[in-house]
Amino acid sequence: MFSNGQWLFGILFAITFIVMIFFAYKKDLKLHQKYYKGSIWILIAFVSFMAMIATIKFIFV
Repeated sequence: MFSNGQWLFGILFAITFIVMIFFAYKKDLKLHQKYYKGSIWILIAFVSFMAMIATIKFIFV
């Protein structure tokens, strides 16, 4: 299905992408802590809302 070259490219691309994302996040960590303080509560609310919708769907369907 895939040639050896395609597999090699995919693996190298994934490794490079993950490393670049890691360094970009590490560079911006102080800014994230300053400007996005408290955003975890929005994530918790969103996940809770989605869980509530899924629960209602499985109970009433």
